[in-house]
Amino acid sequence: MREGSGTASASALKEVLPRKGILYQEDFAYLALCRPKLMPLKSVTLEKLEAMQKNAQDKLRQQQQQQQEQQGLGGVGSSAARPNIF
Repeated sequence: MREGSGTASASALKEVLPRKGILYQEDFAYLALCRPKLMPLKSVTLEKLEAMQKNAQDKLRQQQQQQQEQQGLGGVGSSAARPNIF
């Protein structure tokens, strides 16, 4: 190879920088593949709310059963369970 041919190709591709304005350079980001993340079907907050709702329903059922048992036992003949309003 000649030395002269190398300098000729370098002068053919002369770099020009703008004196005014913005210098723009394209930068391509390459995609990096990573493992897929598994998302929960229900969030932790939703699970807590459902547990609270279930506990509240269980308490309500227990109170209703206790009231039914008290009404069943008190209605047999004892008036002590029912206060007189009049």
